[in-house]
Amino acid sequence: RRVLPSYKPEQAMSSTPDITGILENTKELDRLRKEQEEVLVEVNKIHKKLRSSPEVVEKPGDTSLSQLKNLFIQAKELSESEVTVSNIRLAQLDSLLPSGQQRGKLEVAEGNGLKRKRMKAGSDVTRVPPSIRNQMKAYASLKGEQVAARITADDAEQDEWLVVKVIHFDRETKEVEVLDEESGDDEEGGGQRTYKLPMSCVLQFPKRNDPSTTQEFLPGKHVLAVYPGTTALYKATVVSTPRKRKSDEYLLEFDDDEEDGALPQRTVPFHKVVALPEGHRQLKQELKVVVAFVCVHR
Repeated sequence: RRVLPSYKPEQAMSSTPDITGILENTKELDRLRKEQEEVLVEVNKIHKKLRSSPEVVEKPGDTSLSQLKNLFIQAKELSESEVTVSNIRLAQLDSLLPSGQQRGKLEVAEGNGLKRKRMKAGSDVTRVPPSIRNQMKAYASLKGEQVAARITADDAEQDEWLVVKVIHFDRETKEVEVLDEESGDDEEGGGQRTYKLPMSCVLQFPKRNDPSTTQEFLPGKHVLAVYPGTTALYKATVVSTPRKRKSDEYLLEFDDDEEDGALPQRTVPFHKVVALPEGHRQLKQELKVVVAFVCVHR
């Protein structure tokens, strides 16, 4: 998918009125909105195709859902870029006001009583919604803790989830830097590996010392859980909950974990079980091979 340009507010701001910068950001807004319209057209095409022939997604090689996912991701990024550029241009327009007005309140509609606080010069012009701000605060507090992380790319054939430790959270890029502490044991690795991942690729585990605050997954629910004896997570189905078992463990059946034609039921601590991410990809017949490799090399 298309890589969007990175905008830095400090590059667009200046101490003197920048008419050229305002015009450039206006053109950029036009470009972003045009691209959003193009993405919407493509989304509507796929929606029309799926409405008329929903069975097409079951055909081998069909990529309709994957294309739709990538289009929504692109639309989200374009929308976020539009917000950023809009705020930059707003700050540039504010800089054209007399200095006396810059420290007060800007009249949005003079005479009708509607006012808004002007952003102070030099402040962060990107406005983060409260929900995202709270989410960023939560990720920043995870430093030093173990989390579940998807280390594979969006277009990979299957998702690979590992137990890793959070090293750092970058508020600017919204990326979580994590350390795979076990990778140093691999014969080919030769050292521990680090990854910089978007927040969507990192899931927080329940608190080990506070089971009452964790989400309970009922029997029959699909989850993502750490396979016993490894640091890898796989899709599983809940057989029994900790409350039902009167313990701190789930009883799970992992997909493609057959032994003698049946799925064995395995116990997994509640703090190593998380909700199954939407669109999780796990190739059939892969679990046994991967788990055997992990057990041998770790």
